[in-house]
Formats: sequence, structure tokens, C-alpha cells
Amino acid sequence: MTALDTNSSVAPDWRLAVDIGGTFTDLVLLDAATGAVVVEKTLTTPKAPLDGVRAGVRQLLAKAGIRPAEITAPIVHATTLITNALIEGKIGRAGMVTTSGFGDTLLIRDEHRYDMYDLQIEFPAPPIPRDRVVEIHERTNATGHVIAEPSPDDLAAITEQLRAAEVESVGVCLINAYANPANERAVAQHLRRELGVPVCISSEISPQIREYPRMITTACNAATMPVIGPYLEELQKWLASEGFGGSVLMMLSNGGVVAAEDAAQSPIRLVESGPAAGALAGSWFARRLGEDRLLCFDMGGTTAKSCLISNGEPELTNTFEVARIYRFKKGSGFPVSVPSVDLVEIGAGGGSLARLDDLGLLKVGPESAGADPGPACYGRGGERSAVTDADLALGLLDASYFLGGDMPLDLAANERSLATLAAQLGLPVGDTAAGIHELVNENMAAASRMHAVEQGEDLRGVTVLAFGGAGPIHACGVAELLDSTRVVFPTNASVLSAFGTLVTPVRIDLARSMVRPFDALSETERDTLLDELRAEGVRVLSAAGVRPGQIRFRYGLDARYLGQGNEITLWLGEGPAWPVTALDVVDRFESDYRRIYGLTIPGVGIEAVTWRLSAYADADPIEPSATVASGIGQARSHRPVRFNRATGAVDTPVYRRTDLGVGQRIVGPAIVEERETTTVIRPGWIVTVAADGSLIADWNP
Repeated sequence: MTALDTNSSVAPDWRLAVDIGGTFTDLVLLDAATGAVVVEKTLTTPKAPLDGVRAGVRQLLAKAGIRPAEITAPIVHATTLITNALIEGKIGRAGMVTTSGFGDTLLIRDEHRYDMYDLQIEFPAPPIPRDRVVEIHERTNATGHVIAEPSPDDLAAITEQLRAAEVESVGVCLINAYANPANERAVAQHLRRELGVPVCISSEISPQIREYPRMITTACNAATMPVIGPYLEELQKWLASEGFGGSVLMMLSNGGVVAAEDAAQSPIRLVESGPAAGALAGSWFARRLGEDRLLCFDMGGTTAKSCLISNGEPELTNTFEVARIYRFKKGSGFPVSVPSVDLVEIGAGGGSLARLDDLGLLKVGPESAGADPGPACYGRGGERSAVTDADLALGLLDASYFLGGDMPLDLAANERSLATLAAQLGLPVGDTAAGIHELVNENMAAASRMHAVEQGEDLRGVTVLAFGGAGPIHACGVAELLDSTRVVFPTNASVLSAFGTLVTPVRIDLARSMVRPFDALSETERDTLLDELRAEGVRVLSAAGVRPGQIRFRYGLDARYLGQGNEITLWLGEGPAWPVTALDVVDRFESDYRRIYGLTIPGVGIEAVTWRLSAYADADPIEPSATVASGIGQARSHRPVRFNRATGAVDTPVYRRTDLGVGQRIVGPAIVEERETTTVIRPGWIVTVAADGSLIADWNP
């Protein structure tokens, strides 16, 4: 893409978005005044993420022909740094302070066995090992009354223990601190002063009941503070030195953005930052397409994600599990208590490695080649076959046009890696490549289907929105397995998650537990708690540049029948104050309980457990300009492509996406290439070019 014409009479309003993925870093530059869009994609640099960001930003600005000073709006940033750090164990050397007698909580967990018949059951190692967990004598009871404060001698003792352990950060999680944070704040204040390292407390990170989820959330947060803090500090210094005029906003897992300083204090809220941005982009497209239900299918270089958009919005969950030992076994990871877009993530990206298991069966993922060295065909030293190697061997990719020719692929290295695996399987190379491609499609479809079933949803017939660098290559194959008959390939699909950050509201979701029987609840007590949550919401949004008059509040409540151990979340409305009566809450609880469980329990009281508040400001409306040719594009070439193991290669037309005009129809099989990705139209699919440049593929066998 060449530099843009800047002679328009409309003053430009440039917006920059960055999304660091496991393999590629995606960048989008959008002029909110004219809708002009410029995109860039560059390899992620895992050991020094800012290097990839610098390179990508400079290339992007050169394409657009603008200077850094022309970007005065906040720069919005999504990242997988936190997720990858927790999964790979590349975290800071954190310590933990807890109440005497509770030092083994991270090891005991919640005593839940995700597979009750597995005698060798495995769990991920805690992010803070037992030898860096210190105990202090203090106690707050469940109603918030402080029974014992930490003494100066005890504070001095834990300080010396943590100093000797050479910790880089500290988490503080004291029993019942959600009810009264006074002791946690006293400990944190002392440690910050004496140790000079970042300190987080559970009453700010996750002020909710249940000891293990609160402690593991705090531990994960403390362990990732040394990862994200220096990166954000270095990023902001570089942006200032280059002359950028905008601040930095970070994408959160809940689909909102906050100031970088708040994100550095609560990095666990970034754990699904990039995928959440993709879900928000999917929600934006669902409204544009008039689709009530839409399945976001985001396949990148390292992972694939799917998220169901229902009634125009993604579902939110209050607990998200990260770093699972087994991809399909809920309970085998860390159950962090942070609001997140409800999605499923699977180790099935373009860099996912193929291998033989102990039974000699072909497996793909979750191990990934990442960006360094990457798949064998990248020619950067990788020797094992990845999904991208299989796609190249099948003819789905053009070795000379990867990243528009800026990153030509190594055919010889590709053939060597596949030949090695094929010999182990005793199969021809072509069948091996087709097997890898089909297996990864099956894995992604199975994960999406299982996640939907857990939500009570049936994906048959749902429209699929395909994006990510590898998503458009595999989407039609996955849709066939899901019995979906329509796939939408949006413009700039490869960097759609980065685009999603530009249509995201500034938002923070807050929660605090205050357990009370609902019929005995004091309105004064409730309003005091909500006043504190609203004040925190205003502080966070103001730090992100939102004016107080723009801030809106939405209220929720986790409630249960008295004596139960689990709650359901009720969202009760918006307003400057609590918006409903006690009777309204009871009616809503019984309605939702009946919908979920098929019954209600007469004569049993209702208990309020956790109070929730979402503070947000609507995103500025933007309208990207369409990039569609005026005529009917012709195929630029043909090449043999193999679509199934059971069939041979088919001579397939290859189009350039920039050549396609509105209303043009293409009957599959066909390949549509653009610089950042390749769209594969399998046999039986017919594509129509929409007015905004999206490709709409319908199944018509």
C-alpha cells in the first residue's frame, strides 16, 4: 500500500492500534475523519517485544506517509504477553504474603479434581513457589472486623524473608481481606517503602470470597507485574522520544480499555487482551451485517480462538482459566477471578507443531514454533513441521507472496521437515500435509463446539466471521465441520483484533463481595459499597481521558439461595445509583434461576454475595472506508491445490483481493490473496463481494 493522499479538506484524526501476538505483531492506522485504513504485520520479537513494535510502527507510518506527531489520539494496545508468560512460566520472581496457617493455599488449591479417576492427576506449578510464600500473624473475620493487626516486628520479619528471597514483586492476600482491606494495605505500604518493588493486594485485584481463586489471581498478578511494567515504561518512553502525541490505553480481557498505568498495576486483567479485542471487532461486524448470532473464528500464528456473539454482544464470564495442563479439561489451570470475554482458546495456530504421540498417532499442537524460529518454511532454523508448512505443501499458500513477498518462504526447508514426519508415519508427504491440515481443523471445530455446548448453544447454521493471519485459510473447512453455511471474510481480516481495539469503549469491571441475606440487607451498607466502586470506576476512566459526564454505570449482583455454595450473576440495569428495588431483584433471581435449572426453591431466602459495577464510556463511532475495485477482477494465475486427503490436487484460480469488485461472484475452489493473509474458498462454496469489501462465502454443494 502506498502513502495516502493527504490533500483532503477534512482535518485528519489518526488512530493507532497495536496487537502483539505470539507469532506476529499487528498494527492498524485509521483516520477517523475519512475512514482511511493502513495496516502492517511484522514478526513478534518474543525476547524483546518492543523491537517488533518499533519496526512495525515505523513501517506503518512510512506506508501512510505521516509523522508520529500527527497521532494525538490515545494509542490502543492489546497483547498476549501476560497469557504467554503464565503458560510458558516466563514470569517475574514474585513473593506472597498471607495469613499465618494459609501458606499452603496455592498448593492445596480448592481440592477439586478435574478428572476424579486419574491417579496421576497434574496441575500447573503455582506462579509463586512455596519457599517464597511468607506468613504473618494477623486476622480479620468474615464480617470485616479486625481481630489482630500485623505488628512492627512481624512486618520487619517478613520484609527480611522477602529481601533474602530476592523478589521482584510481591502479592499480599490475607484471609477475609475482601471484607476489610486495612491489614493488607498496612502490609503493602510497609513493603513498598522497605523493598521498593511493585506490590499488589487481593482486596484491589480480586476482592471476592473464596480463598484459592482470590489468592491465585493475586499471585498471577504479582508474577506478571515485572513482565508488563518495564515493557510499558519502555514503550511510553520510546513513543515520547519519537514525538507521538497520544497516551497509551491497554485492552483488557473484559473488552474495555484503561490507561497504561492502571494496566501495569493489574496485569492479570490483560490475560485475554488480544482475543477480547477480536471479539469486540466481531460484535462490531455483527451489528453491521445484521447478524444476531455470529461465531468469531480467530486463528493466528500461535493459537486459535472462538467466541460466540449473541444479540450483538459477546458473553462475559467472571472467572477465566489460564495455563491449563489439558486443553479440554476445565479445572486443570489457574482459575483467575477477572472479568473476561467468554471464549475458548486452543493451541492451534499456523505455528502449531505436528508430531507423533506415544501410540504413533499424528497430533498437532498445542506446542508452537512461535516467531522464533517459526515454522520450518520460515527458513529461520525451525526443523519441525507446523500447520503453515502443511498449508504451503498443499498449495494453499504461495511461497513467493507470503507477506506480499516481503517474507518469502523456504520450500526446501518445508519439504525436509514434512519428509521427516512422513517417514515416521509411513505416508506420502502430500497425505501427511493433508492430515495435518484436517486434524487442526477438527481440533478447532471440536473446541468451538464443546465451548458452545457448555453455554447451552448449538453452532449449527451460525455465521462464521474468519480473521487472524491463518483464519481465512482454515475457516471454510472448520465451518463445514460445524455445519455452518456462511463464512464472512472481512477486509483487513489478518489484523482485525488490532482494529477491534479502536471500536472498544473505555471500561472497567469491578466487583466486591459483601455476603448478606437479601431481606436483611442495609441500604446504607449497600450504597456505601457502591459509592466506593463508583469512585474507583471514575478514577480509572478519568485516568484514561474520559470526562466525568461521559461515564455510565451498570450494576450486577451475584446471588444464591441461602445455604448454597454457588451463585448466579444478575445484571440489573444502569444509572447513577442502584437502579432496582428489592422485589425486582427477587423476581429477576427466580426468573434466571428457573431458566438455568428449570425450577425455583419456594420458602428459601436469597443471599447477596458479590456486588458488581461496570463503569464505561461509549467508543467514538468510526466508519472505515471501503477498499473495493470498480470492475470485475480476473484470476491472475492458477496453481494446483489439494483440499482433501481423499482427492488429488485441483487446478485452482488465484485472485488478488484488491482486484475484486462489488457484487462479483467467485465459485470455489478459489484462492484470494492479499499481503497479510490468504482466503481459501473450498469446493462447494460461492463467494460474493459485499459493498464494504467483505467476502461473503455461502455453502452451495
